[in-house]
Amino acid sequence: MADRLHTDSAKLQQRWDSVPSAMGSESDIADTLLAIAQRHGLNGYILINVPSEAPTNFSSHVLMTSWPKDMLQAYDNAGLIFGSPVIEHLRQSTTPFSYDAERTNRRRSDGKSEIAMQLFDGHGLTRGAYFPAHNSAGLRGALAFGGTRAALRPNEMAELNAVANLVFTQVLELRARRRQNVSLSRREIECLSWASAGKTSVEMSEILGLSEYTVNHYLNRATRKLDAVNRVQAVVKAIRAGLLN
Repeated sequence: MADRLHTDSAKLQQRWDSVPSAMGSESDIADTLLAIAQRHGLNGYILINVPSEAPTNFSSHVLMTSWPKDMLQAYDNAGLIFGSPVIEHLRQSTTPFSYDAERTNRRRSDGKSEIAMQLFDGHGLTRGAYFPAHNSAGLRGALAFGGTRAALRPNEMAELNAVANLVFTQVLELRARRRQNVSLSRREIECLSWASAGKTSVEMSEILGLSEYTVNHYLNRATRKLDAVNRVQAVVKAIRAGLLN
């Protein structure tokens, strides 16, 4: 099996390297991942950084996905990342694994099994697989594909496993190059720093002697510069880029 994975990975690397101009942006990668999912009869994909031991939410760890925004929001609103058997598995293993929303979530100990099952079932992601990934810097991530079809066959698992490291590494490299050009103002950094400390906009306005409107303006501008979906993700990205201590 290991030889098979190595062979398929080498073949996929050759195919990937042969079309660099077609993979020059995150949107190109997103289109490719969606095409891969559809070719295997799957409905969607998600690429993530594996969360730390104490994540605050799931959305801020998502690098790219075809999951609907309302699904991600519902996942976070329900606090499903806490006690997630999938996240726990990813922290402990680097081996690809299949999932079934019903069987996997039955292992939850937080009483949210039904909520999780209904969420994934309602968005057509009841079965699929996760493929752990890492880059040369040791950062850990995972690529997952999901749908409603029967379990992936061994040759399909091998192909999709080969995709994971390639995609994870390329997305991180693209973002690293983009962050090199990000410049935050002193006020934007101050607001993000206080946000990382858990302060609200009202509390920040009192600390910094600014109006709440102005604080939100700086936070929103920093969020756009960092290509983040919210201030929580902006803080995470700013820290990773070395913009915050």
